[in-house]
Amino acid sequence: MYLDHSAREEWDNPTQFVLACVSYAVGLGNVWRFPYLCQMHGGGGFLIPYIIMLVLEGVPLFYMELAIGQKMRLGSIGAWSAISPYLGGVGLASVVTSMYLCLYYNVINAWSFWYLFHSFQSVLPWAECPVNSNMTGPIEECERATPTQYFFYRETLDISGSIKENGGIHTGQAVCLLLAWGIVYLFIVKGVKSTGKVVYFTATFPYLVLIIYLIRGVTLHGAINGVMYMVTPKMEQLANPTTWINAATQIFFSLGLGFGSLIAFASFNQYNNNFEKQAIVVSMINSGTSIFASVVTFSIYGFKATFNYESCLERLRLLLLNTFDIAEDAISLENVHQWIAELNRTQPEQFTSLQDRLEICDLKAELDTAVEGTGLAFIVYSEAIKNMPISQLWSVLYFIMLLLLGMGSMLGNVIAVITPISDLKFFSRYMSTETLNGLVCLFCLLLGLGFTTRSGNYWFTMFNDYGATFSLLFIVLIEVISVCYIYGISRFEKDVEDMLGHRPNWYWKIMLAGVSPILLIALFIFYMVNYIQGGSPTYQAWDKELGKSVVLEYPPYAQAFIGLLLVSSVCCIPLMALYTYCRKRNPATGKRERTISTVSA
Repeated sequence: MYLDHSAREEWDNPTQFVLACVSYAVGLGNVWRFPYLCQMHGGGGFLIPYIIMLVLEGVPLFYMELAIGQKMRLGSIGAWSAISPYLGGVGLASVVTSMYLCLYYNVINAWSFWYLFHSFQSVLPWAECPVNSNMTGPIEECERATPTQYFFYRETLDISGSIKENGGIHTGQAVCLLLAWGIVYLFIVKGVKSTGKVVYFTATFPYLVLIIYLIRGVTLHGAINGVMYMVTPKMEQLANPTTWINAATQIFFSLGLGFGSLIAFASFNQYNNNFEKQAIVVSMINSGTSIFASVVTFSIYGFKATFNYESCLERLRLLLLNTFDIAEDAISLENVHQWIAELNRTQPEQFTSLQDRLEICDLKAELDTAVEGTGLAFIVYSEAIKNMPISQLWSVLYFIMLLLLGMGSMLGNVIAVITPISDLKFFSRYMSTETLNGLVCLFCLLLGLGFTTRSGNYWFTMFNDYGATFSLLFIVLIEVISVCYIYGISRFEKDVEDMLGHRPNWYWKIMLAGVSPILLIALFIFYMVNYIQGGSPTYQAWDKELGKSVVLEYPPYAQAFIGLLLVSSVCCIPLMALYTYCRKRNPATGKRERTISTVSA
């Protein structure tokens, strides 16, 4: 059923494998999710639960998946079937989850292409509102919102008012998505041979851009305000259970556990490759990148917050100068609040007439405004970039970095789908690697076009929120229980010894057999409780009349689809086990066969 291990392709050298893992694990979440969690959970204090969860959960599970892939030398379905025929569904569940991720993740790369192409203009198109059709002023929707919001929601997405309002495909986005999938195909066309060359670039160039941005960021006016906000710990957040749960969840998803990508990557290793050292190195690089990217992000935050704060003070200053008989040079940004207090005391009647026009300018409030995901990547960053000198250069660099981070992660996502399929003799016999890879990319492209429609962003959000979280927690929980208690921790130790020449030390055994499963069970229960207590699922819809997002409840058919997303992958595990059980029953006697094939004796 599966190809012979001896005929399997291999990485040219261990460096290619490490870079592939880094390129896959270090993705968009490091740039837009981790800084948001730092902002929400106590700045530098968040690093304490984050590092603890890395040691207790992230590194051991990463190690386990690399060991499985390298030992079995198969993709996720074949590897888990080799451990036990009843566990083939674990690999299939990983493939289904990775397929969901492939469908919508490349849409982000399409958005990055869109912004990149629009960066080559004398004035960035999100820097100011476009003029209306009558040429009498800015478009009203843009005036109600901001130029960056308008460009994202109207020009980029052409978004509808709700998920119920459908519309045609956005031609520009469809072309960008086609381009994104075309590049992914070129990266994987020859399998591991072409991927091994590409990762030298996708894994390293983003760091060059981050270093450039760090140098530029810390030299921006007000950057120090953002950096100080990040490094100042709010230790009271350590008493908040949500802080610890979010730290564990971030580690879990940032390393890409459960998708089958790590198993697929490791299956192309030489049998005696030192995956133990590599698991530690990649985990440290991934976490270090998150912290490094946060310094860059918070320097940009500081610049943006300071710019907005000082713009607010300038508006107050002009308001006071235009209302009261004061010399222009008497009021500065530094003493605006003192003048407000003085005028309120000395001229209360005249000052009262300004109450409706007075703004509250608060730098801390600006820094406290937390944004994650696409809102951070395509709105907040774009707003900061437009205010930088030579904004076009910084825009081009930023979106090239986003593209490479996204493409690097896409390599792992697609390989997680393709490797288990290509392991089957049927496909390898009748289909070349290039053809199989092309068909998978074409299939994902055609389905992904749905995300380029006017309501496509709402379906994108649905897949992002519900397509992977629940299923990955369940998949990895079953993985670690299967390795330690079905396959057996002693067998696992022998396999590791066979590959590395020594058995796992006490740290790996305690984490895998005890601590990690307990943490996963706690995370799984917390997710279920939150989902049940959360009531009907909601989403953020763009209201063009208000110029902002509003919260709406998903319609019944969308809620049914959410349920399908949640169970479609995890149900593969019991269904495949049941199918295997039925096949293993002896037709003559009706009794179950007792033999279960395993790799280790």
